[in-house]
Amino acid sequence: MRIVRLLLIGLLAMLLLPACASDPWVELAGHRYQVEIADTDEARARGLMFRDTMPPDRGMLFIHEQQAPLAYWMKNTRIALDILYFDNERRLVSQQRDVPPCSGGNRCPTYPSDAPARYVLELNAGEAQRIGAKNGDTLMFSPAIPGH
Repeated sequence: MRIVRLLLIGLLAMLLLPACASDPWVELAGHRYQVEIADTDEARARGLMFRDTMPPDRGMLFIHEQQAPLAYWMKNTRIALDILYFDNERRLVSQQRDVPPCSGGNRCPTYPSDAPARYVLELNAGEAQRIGAKNGDTLMFSPAIPGH
């Protein structure tokens, strides 16, 4: 009976551990955020549109195929955000903080990076200031973010 119980516990652990390990996260300035990944044109275009809230320890990581000048906008975004731009080496190269929501459709302004970027991290507005994010900081990726 004890062997059966140990086998069941082991099987349960094998089933649960990969699920925990597979949640993508990033770490910036010593703070970890669970992230949704937007690495397709469709996912990047939708972004965080139509959401009313985002938990404080969450964000969205946009992954582009190559480094280039980027500009994001807040079309149909209901929550204020910090938009953080990172280069190929995942160094913070530009910040757009406290970007307000926009319901103006195609009339919403864009928020460009100051330098070419490949990765964009969107967090709740005020988060970059709270953690003291500064240009040059490195963004760390969890193993669950493949190929990056």
